[in-house]
Amino acid sequence: MTKYTNSEAEQFSRRLAQRRRAAGYTQEQLATELGISRRRVAYYEAESDHPPASLLTDLARVLNTSTDELLGNAPRRRMRPDPLSPRLERRLRQIERLAPKPKQQLLSLIDTFIAAAAANTPTSRPGSRS
Repeated sequence: MTKYTNSEAEQFSRRLAQRRRAAGYTQEQLATELGISRRRVAYYEAESDHPPASLLTDLARVLNTSTDELLGNAPRRRMRPDPLSPRLERRLRQIERLAPKPKQQLLSLIDTFIAAAAANTPTSRPGSRS
């Protein structure tokens, strides 16, 4: 038997689904990020029950919110400014997990693209191709 009323569980599941979508995650992507199955994410979004405290803190971190916000105990506010899109942030975390050599190669490639774009920016016109 759950310790929460149906209303509390519904509100939590709705907040979780809203925060997940706002962060740009599918259920599958969020599950991968948390190291759990997609079915568990769907379970917590299906008006069932709150996740265990250990998972709740991970959810809040990944969704860039607070546990209080997920539980409905505080007004919504961002814990830190988020200038990056969730997609770009996920890509950066993936790059951080690479082995040193592939990471350095990828960063060098990115630096090359950035330098080329910076070199072309002052002389290029919108809509023109070089």
